[in-house]
Amino acid sequence: MSRARIALVGDFSDRHVAHRAIPRALELARERAGVEVSWEWVATRRISDAPRDLADFSAVWLVPASPYESTRGALDAVRWARETGRPFLGTCGGFQHMILEIARNVAGIRDADHAETNPAGSSLVVRPLSCALVERTGNVHFAPGSHLARAYGCLEATEGYHCSYGVDPGYRDALEAAGLIFTSWDDAGDIRGAELASLPFFVGVLFQPERAALRGEAPPLVVAFARAAASLS
Repeated sequence: MSRARIALVGDFSDRHVAHRAIPRALELARERAGVEVSWEWVATRRISDAPRDLADFSAVWLVPASPYESTRGALDAVRWARETGRPFLGTCGGFQHMILEIARNVAGIRDADHAETNPAGSSLVVRPLSCALVERTGNVHFAPGSHLARAYGCLEATEGYHCSYGVDPGYRDALEAAGLIFTSWDDAGDIRGAELASLPFFVGVLFQPERAALRGEAPPLVVAFARAAASLS
């Protein structure tokens, strides 16, 4: 079996806890799943033609720490993974931009925007959270039968965050009509994760499951993602 290559799309900095955690999370996932995967950081500014710039990769992980140097590069990476059926994982800012790409290019909300980069936008699909989740932890609940539930092997977990933005629930109907399924919520019922039902593995979460690796634990969602990437190599 050939080794699957995962593109870690984002602008690496060891100042970010998630960036330090991600390689360790993938190492632990590789060991736990028994699969051959490797990874490479791909700066968003490097993506000017996603089919060309990402052609050698089996899967995409759009990592935390937005705003990205190139919003276009980040969104093009999401679109390329979606249109080619590559396994995709978006965590924190990656989840927010997954939502934005689907809103613009599938749901038909052409002016969909992110309040962090364009607070005056007319269709802010991603808005400030009512309570920022910077260095916070909390319970998350998973829809039965979802990728998240299967990955975790249960319907509830406790996860950490470092974010201040989330999905505006006013756009939920339009996003669901475009094929997005919301599959994770917090205790208050606020959206914390979603999946595209039409693809084998296309998952985003607002929390940062990769942080478990810093405790020496293989993050269940990353294990599932690594398996999905390896299955296509």
